Amino acid sequence: MARYDYCCTSCGTTFEVEHPMSAHPHVTCPSCGKPASRVFSASGITFKGSGFYNTDQRSSSKHAHSCSGCSGSSCATCAK
Repeated sequence: MARYDYCCTSCGTTFEVEHPMSAHPHVTCPSCGKPASRVFSASGITFKGSGFYNTDQRSSSKHAHSCSGCSGSSCATCAK
């Protein structure tokens, strides 16, 4: 179960509702009973650093893969 923030379109009350991620329920305000809409906010995850793709599991050569069609030094000469 996940928790989502909802805001009433009529009175502006903000509240939390817990439901499965796959569910898309019609939520009503607990204060006035009017329809409420889901509030979208920025994620709390922050990625810092030079980037994971530059450092994780990368081969030391510039040509990261090999196939039967290339010479192994440049993808520009690859026949595939």
